[in-house]
Amino acid sequence: MNSYIFLDNVRFFAYHGVGQQEREVGNEFVINLKLKVDIARAAETDDVTHTVSYADVYENVKAEMEIPSKLLEHVCGRIVKRLFRTFPTVKAIELKLAKRNPPMGADLDAAGVEVQCERV
Repeated sequence: MNSYIFLDNVRFFAYHGVGQQEREVGNEFVINLKLKVDIARAAETDDVTHTVSYADVYENVKAEMEIPSKLLEHVCGRIVKRLFRTFPTVKAIELKLAKRNPPMGADLDAAGVEVQCERV
């Protein structure tokens, strides 16, 4: 059985962007996150210590989103490294980070980066 912990459409206001104005004014960002975790023991015991708390995952992601970066790739890399370091039972991570209404003169909802990483 494959099992996952996920956070869908988590919204943050943050200061990421290549342009200086983006890092000063900020923008809205959306994260979708899926962590491959064996939940079998938690399913049997009803004990949060036997799984990965999505509240704790959120706090870790929030901490990384608060650090301004020029590139979303850099933000994703930091989030993935932190989650693997903090949660040793996470086997793989799928992360999508999107900037809402990016200042690029295009009519679109969002643009961003998506990564899929496995623990090595």
